[in-house]
Amino acid sequence: MLAGVGISWFNDSCIGAGVKRPDTISLVSNNKGDAMYSNAEYFKQNKREKQELLIKQDKCDKYDYLIAAGCGALGGVIDIFFVGAPGESKLGNLTDALADKVVMLFAKKVGWSPRAGKENSVASAIGFLEKKYRVNYDQATTKAAGGAVDMWTKDHHMKSLAHSSDIIGLFFSILNQFTSSSTFISNGKLITINSDTYELQGGNFISKIFCGTVNWFGHLMSDFAGSSGSRGNAKRGMGIVMPFYELLGLCEFGKFSDGNGNKQVLAMIATRAFTEGYDARFGLAMAIPVVITNLMIRLMWGVRRFFQYKKPLKECIPTNSHPDLRVMLIIGNGTLCVMDGIDAGIKSGGNYLDFFIRLNIIAWFRFVTLVVKEVCIRVGIQADIQLTINAFQRVNEALVEYMEKLKQIDIEAYRRETERYKEFVSHLAYIADESELNRYLLESYEKLGIPKPWAGNFDDFMGKKSNHLVFE
Repeated sequence: MLAGVGISWFNDSCIGAGVKRPDTISLVSNNKGDAMYSNAEYFKQNKREKQELLIKQDKCDKYDYLIAAGCGALGGVIDIFFVGAPGESKLGNLTDALADKVVMLFAKKVGWSPRAGKENSVASAIGFLEKKYRVNYDQATTKAAGGAVDMWTKDHHMKSLAHSSDIIGLFFSILNQFTSSSTFISNGKLITINSDTYELQGGNFISKIFCGTVNWFGHLMSDFAGSSGSRGNAKRGMGIVMPFYELLGLCEFGKFSDGNGNKQVLAMIATRAFTEGYDARFGLAMAIPVVITNLMIRLMWGVRRFFQYKKPLKECIPTNSHPDLRVMLIIGNGTLCVMDGIDAGIKSGGNYLDFFIRLNIIAWFRFVTLVVKEVCIRVGIQADIQLTINAFQRVNEALVEYMEKLKQIDIEAYRRETERYKEFVSHLAYIADESELNRYLLESYEKLGIPKPWAGNFDDFMGKKSNHLVFE
């Protein structure tokens, strides 16, 4: 019934041509106690409905965008003021010290016993590892490589592929150790030279692979914090490259100014940046603002869903299966990258080498990865391996849930009950006729506490057409 419903309008305002907006919507009924909804209450209800719709569809609202941008901005501030460039980085000094501790700890684990006064000498630990994990591909100069590779002591860790801290480095390390060779990237080309005869330890192929892997990792640890010679002379030393950074050596294109009037290709800029300290240790420093940004976004996303939207805790776990969270991560990392790029551009003053050194390559790699993954998801391209992983995750969750249910079962009670059934079944083998079987079944019903599907005498019960058997 619409009787008694009054709508008052603004007389001096309209939307469009002759369409007026309501000032107050009043639902007035003749029945006492009916509610009246003001304009403000109407819009509050509308806002709640839109909010619920956003949550159901996993869409970001304005607060999600603000949170993501704010977290990215905080990461950008950390990157600008605490990461900066090698040699002037506060976080870089911390990661350098951390690298020294890791190297010394690893050396002690594999047998380093420093003499008195050398317990905190990273140079001594590195020297021990260099002797313990010798490799045949450790040529450090052009002369040592027979003139085939243009390199020197400061850049050979980048040009030697086996010195890379990734799957590429592991592959070429095993290959070089098996074939007594060394593989380099120089002038955009892949160069392999013969090295001293080298034989991997191990009695069979699998054991040789294992020994080669251990030798590769041990040698990387000896180079992680620089060489024993440079550290012994109180220098920082050349570490190892960040994962896959060595591939920049193939980028023989572009003309970038180095600040001295020289135009150099990207591969040379990347190599020179490495010699300036842009190594794995500094990569750890660059990763800190990226990790902080991502953790803060995930935390804020989960907290908001749990407290504001009252979602179950299981639905507040910040996994990449939530589209709104993925968008927030892109915005946050994008904000970090924009601030990093602007800072690097201003401080470099047109010097591309300085710009490259100040650029947080970890943040940019993370941002590009997130964008590419999101594009693949939006256009329906998902790797089969990811689908398989998701399927295994669901199976694992189901198994965990099933195991929790199994833990709640009273095993002793189950055993006692099954023993009673076993006794019942074993006695059936000794029954000779049908009457004895009927008698035994009725007795067993009573003993086992099983309700009979009829009441009273069976013949009398079945004699009535209205009765029917009920099995519980």
